[in-house]
Amino acid sequence: MSSFVARNKQDWEELELLVRRARKSMRRMSYDDLNRLDVLYRRATIHLAQVATRSTDRQLIGYLNGLTAAAHSLIYLPPRRSVFAGAGGFLVEGFARSIARNLRFHAISAALLIGGAVLAWYLCQNDVLAAYALSMPGDIRQPGSSREQLEAVLRSGRDQQGGDKFLFASFLFQHNLKVGMLSMAAGVLAGVPTVVLMIYNGMIIGSFMAMHERAGISTEAWAWILPHGVTEIGAIILCGGVGLMLGRSVVRPGELSRADSLRQAGREAALTCAGVAIMLLLAAVIESYLRQSHLSTPARFAFAAGSAVFWTLYIAFGWVRERSQNRKTRQSETLSVDDPPTLA
Repeated sequence: MSSFVARNKQDWEELELLVRRARKSMRRMSYDDLNRLDVLYRRATIHLAQVATRSTDRQLIGYLNGLTAAAHSLIYLPPRRSVFAGAGGFLVEGFARSIARNLRFHAISAALLIGGAVLAWYLCQNDVLAAYALSMPGDIRQPGSSREQLEAVLRSGRDQQGGDKFLFASFLFQHNLKVGMLSMAAGVLAGVPTVVLMIYNGMIIGSFMAMHERAGISTEAWAWILPHGVTEIGAIILCGGVGLMLGRSVVRPGELSRADSLRQAGREAALTCAGVAIMLLLAAVIESYLRQSHLSTPARFAFAAGSAVFWTLYIAFGWVRERSQNRKTRQSETLSVDDPPTLA
């Protein structure tokens, strides 16, 4: 036993040092230190099992038991974080990574919406009956509306007071959130309703733009819709992507039961849902205050372009962070595989 202790004492002392450092501040630990902590912890648990089964040295058993318990609490127990720190971490990285993990579903959702928009635009340009069929009931903007009528709607609300704009923003947020949640929740029905809703939402946008293009005011219409539309339509696309993800968990649960597969997908959906709610709140504020302002057309396009760049970089950041974390996890699993030491 003395030779066993002599061979492994250096590893135990190193693990003690890492545990003390981690207790002071996990954030100051480097990746190599954290990986070494994990490797030494696993090695110490093997030592503990060997000593407990082949030795009667209660002091050594107690020492190794306390050491492995301390390391276990650092590796497996989640660190304490304040509510504000958790919310900040989600906004900075968590939401972006949840998008990245399901990027293919969001890409399909975007393709469905864009496809619906292109289809509706083509139909409305070539078939007046289709244009009327796709127009929103009760909307004064119809395919036969004049240029002056459409411009009046585009420029309405610019002189509203702040209180009226706040109420309008509240209404927009509630309405858009209902549409987004419907697209998301409908995914549990094998994703079919989600597909239909995404195509339909795209067709509404396509018919809207076709109507203004026929009147010769497509530029102003784009300047009207894009400042808030970049964020709002992006949020709806994410809702559609989550709906498709839920649909896949029902249709193709893999090795899990459908209930477990749907439960696992539901946890992922909840993360995206929280981020989408923030996006829709931002879109509602932009639509109420910025869209209904006297901002020039070039300034509106500049704001829309800035929004598009921001969300693109945000999602790209999440993709990079997710890949980096996955790579570190694989490296940790590889390095933690070590030949168990033998007891002399």
